Amino acid sequence: MWGVKIGASLGRFRRPAPETIPEGPAPEAIPKGPAPEAIPEGFVSITQFLAEDIFVVGYPKSGNTWFQNLVSGVVYGVDPRFAPSALAHDLVPDLAYNKYYRRYATPMFFKSHDLPRAEFRRVVYLLRDGRDAMVSYRHYREAVDGVDYDFLKFVSPESQLYPCHWAEHVEAWTQNPYRAQMLVIKYEDLLREPERELRRFCQFAGIYRATGHLTAIAKAASFRTLRDKEARMGFGRPDHNFPPDTFFFRRGVAGSYKDEMPPEVLERFLEHAGDTLRRCGYVTGELGEEKPPVSWQEP
Repeated sequence: MWGVKIGASLGRFRRPAPETIPEGPAPEAIPKGPAPEAIPEGFVSITQFLAEDIFVVGYPKSGNTWFQNLVSGVVYGVDPRFAPSALAHDLVPDLAYNKYYRRYATPMFFKSHDLPRAEFRRVVYLLRDGRDAMVSYRHYREAVDGVDYDFLKFVSPESQLYPCHWAEHVEAWTQNPYRAQMLVIKYEDLLREPERELRRFCQFAGIYRATGHLTAIAKAASFRTLRDKEARMGFGRPDHNFPPDTFFFRRGVAGSYKDEMPPEVLERFLEHAGDTLRRCGYVTGELGEEKPPVSWQEP
């Protein structure tokens, strides 16, 4: 299409050439800096959403990418075993990575680690035991950054972590300041009873899928399957080039902190996250006086 010279067949309609060439704009009127980046045809800016859209939000390493694959399968019928790894990133765009996205349907589904935002009107919040999340997040950051992080400093509240520390993230979404419609799915429940949690997701999203379909997708998007596919095809994003024998889908278990978080690191983490862990039901009793369970605020 663009190989054809535009206007080549309209020569007979050309106006006579002007006697003088008009002057161009004054130098100070010419915009400085790089020209704005063109948005590819068929795509829109990643900042444009609709009220019906659904945001899959969670602290890093709380199952967000796993749920990307589950949404791709449940909503769009993609078989995670055979689809290119990049497809899930296209169907469920990451707000921290994608500049543009193609709207395949409404609602559209997005992945995010953000704190509450006013434009997030419908949210699936993925909640994981913070002890496991921090173990996994440290492994991930070391692989991506090529740096060995001191675990004790990593979990200390003085460290600067993206997007914040685990307890801060959970507490912010617990408060739900913008009164989003919100479904909370625990990572551990998704491991134990994936069909049940996917059924809850479908009800929240307003879609119907047969039980057999949910069962098949849960199996096809198991951690073992996704790990094997990552070994064959890679992660599917050019910014994630892990060292040999290092994977994004690492263990995918509940309770990994028990053999990966040293006692002094656990103690430090509990100092500022213990109350949140308890209110979320992850610890009971050993941190002092009991408080009522977390109440996820709804509009």
